[in-house]
Amino acid sequence: MTNPPSPIHGDPTAPLRIIPLGGLGEFGKNMMVYQYGDTIIIIDAGLMFPEDDMPGIDLVIPDISFLAENAEKIQAIILTHGHEDHIGALPYVLREVNAPVYSARLTLGLVRNKLKEHKLTQQVDLREIDANSLLEIGPFRVEFIHLCHSIPDALAVALHTPVGTILHASDFKFDPHPVDGRLTDEAKLRRLGERGVRVLLSDSTNAETPGFTPSEQALERTLDEIIGQARGRVILATFASNISRIQQVINVATRHGRKVGVTGRSMIQNTRMATELGYLTPPPGGLMTPDKMTHLPPDQVVVVCTGSQGEPTSALVRMSRGEYKHLKIGPGDTVIVSATPIPGNEKMIQRTLDNLFRLGANVFYDELFDVHVSGHGSRQDLKKLIELTQPEYFIPIHGEYRQLVLHARLAEEAGVPKDHIFVIEDGQCMAVTSEYVMAGDSVISGRVFVDGSGVGDIGAVVLRERRRLSRDGFLAVIIGLDEDSGEVILGPEILTRGFIYLEEADDFLDAAREVVWDVLDEFEETAQVVKYVKKRLADFCYKETRRRPMILPVVMEV
Repeated sequence: MTNPPSPIHGDPTAPLRIIPLGGLGEFGKNMMVYQYGDTIIIIDAGLMFPEDDMPGIDLVIPDISFLAENAEKIQAIILTHGHEDHIGALPYVLREVNAPVYSARLTLGLVRNKLKEHKLTQQVDLREIDANSLLEIGPFRVEFIHLCHSIPDALAVALHTPVGTILHASDFKFDPHPVDGRLTDEAKLRRLGERGVRVLLSDSTNAETPGFTPSEQALERTLDEIIGQARGRVILATFASNISRIQQVINVATRHGRKVGVTGRSMIQNTRMATELGYLTPPPGGLMTPDKMTHLPPDQVVVVCTGSQGEPTSALVRMSRGEYKHLKIGPGDTVIVSATPIPGNEKMIQRTLDNLFRLGANVFYDELFDVHVSGHGSRQDLKKLIELTQPEYFIPIHGEYRQLVLHARLAEEAGVPKDHIFVIEDGQCMAVTSEYVMAGDSVISGRVFVDGSGVGDIGAVVLRERRRLSRDGFLAVIIGLDEDSGEVILGPEILTRGFIYLEEADDFLDAAREVVWDVLDEFEETAQVVKYVKKRLADFCYKETRRRPMILPVVMEV
């Protein structure tokens, strides 16, 4: 379809609001909101993985307070592709928002698996779209463009509105040889540019990387060389959603007469779903289950598993610790980690690599070998998109702040006027009319922490306490006071964990008790005792040890 129907009804002088709730100034939890009048469309609902300074946190999702307050206006959730940083927060969003979810077929399959885990499948209106779909949603006419990425069915979204066309280009690259053979639709992008793109929003992940992103074909040649030379078992770790990468492994393994197995719960689920939908062509005889892999000679086996980010419960990490019952890694095995570290995961990955080397495996990973190709466009890819679409205004999205700034500078080099480029972060809104594009108001945004079954009940204070506990431990003081006389009838007892080695701490603890006795002699009111025990013990601990443990005074009136 070359041109959308017209006209688009609405007041061109009334502002369209662009509201970023995640993904701007950070890596992950991508979520963008578009509002015109009383109609809201959400594009993507992603998560991010916890960073090193978030002990105990499982996932991080966007703060959706704005969506909860405007739930009745939300008419659609559109998902651009099936990666976790674009769909991972969807189950949490759907607890607050009742709106149809639109996505391409493979993305919809991944979403169904995710919703099944959260027991939400019966309540959600899932609607399949493709690159030829055209939706009418209130004042929005929504068109889609196929993009190359590291997962099939990635889409850009063109929102035709009364104020002009807003092009939301999610993750993409211009790969001349994609695994599934489907190129980024340059002709459709060019036609959009010829019709007029009011604002382009484009992925900034690789804004620091020069040139074009290499083709997936180059990676397949590398895998062919490594697997062809391997003498034992080959184990390759990648994202469970990276269906294209799994297909490449199948292609290479089959050429070398090896059978392919998959392991890891999400890997098994996703490959089964992708095979059923026709996105994955399994090898002759199908994909092996973990128990079958152990009965074949090692030089006939390739195993695809989870764990490319060092996730503690993943298959590769358990193998590296010798705790995976199905497979034991040893000398002669080849391990390929086909992914780049997500920021915050570096230490977990390095620990896993060290363990694999200890086991005697021959390990290939991104810092030493070209065993991963990014699905994100580099600087020339990004520039090409701008040149194809010729936007009037430009907003870089999906990246840390330096990447947004570098992408903005690249847009200026590509011909977008400097005063038509806006670098914004989460919560900073833009207002777009036929007459102007300008910074607007701000909305609540931020990070919501998921810890087990708890969502949002872990805040900054709790995280700060966890960091302090992990760094300096704690010291608890237990005091029992007579309710009538106020005399001490219990303690003071001092307990410590993670602060000082008790067998060598007698003198220290005796001195700490004296500090507590001084407070008890000086103050009578319980509230004052608690306050000053905490303060003076903190000062004493720092003076004696240069550490700041958490002080927990417990004063009981008996």
